[in-house]
Amino acid sequence: MSPSTGGGGIMDFMPLILIIVVFYFFMIRPQLKKQKETKKFRESIAKGDKVVTIGGIHGKIVELKENTAIIEIGNDMKLTIEKAAISSDFSTESVASKNTK
Repeated sequence: MSPSTGGGGIMDFMPLILIIVVFYFFMIRPQLKKQKETKKFRESIAKGDKVVTIGGIHGKIVELKENTAIIEIGNDMKLTIEKAAISSDFSTESVASKNTK
């Protein structure tokens, strides 16, 4: 008798493995990289930085605590926000570097 060719093996799972690898490199890995950059940014903010919150509020950091920041949004108006709510830096240097790209 001759051996049958439908014996399974790793070749049957190759398309599934390929899909998982592609999913990792195009979906998961970029998201992890973005999370690391965001964490690094939030750890590097300092008093006096101009920032934008995830809600779109522009302000200047006047005080930093462990998990919160107090930002001044104008005419002695201050908001206490979570550091996680800060989305980007809005200083003149960062805006200029984004515009040149």
